[in-house]
Amino acid sequence: MLLGTHTPKLDEKGRLILPSKFRDELGDGVVITRGQERCLYVFSAKEFASVHDKIRQAPLTNEDARRYLRVFLSGASDETPDKQGRVLLPQLLRDYANLSKELVIIGVGARAEIWDAKTWNDYLASNEDGFSSQAEEVIPGLF
Repeated sequence: MLLGTHTPKLDEKGRLILPSKFRDELGDGVVITRGQERCLYVFSAKEFASVHDKIRQAPLTNEDARRYLRVFLSGASDETPDKQGRVLLPQLLRDYANLSKELVIIGVGARAEIWDAKTWNDYLASNEDGFSSQAEEVIPGLF
């Protein structure tokens, strides 16, 4: 399970070093793609196959489903970390997420997310109060 917050830097070649705590799960290969809120999603190859199986079930007759599939899959890039745990973030994805040198990688259970540090800090600041005072059940059966 991928958890926590990490702050790697993007190098001049567009690579980042995966957090050491993530390497067991992600070291054999990752798929990086566009995520919501202009972050990047990072899946293990196995987890991405599971996600792909689910989205393949979307009806081709649904325009929203087709639109989502096109954007989600057209930006996907499979990468293999090198011996130092570095992975390349393709320029297309760096542009999508507006990444600068300063990054934040968060573990979100079955996936990681890569954020520009300023964007993440702004997002977190605008959502922490709502999280701490959430009065209704957002995820059924959690609490």
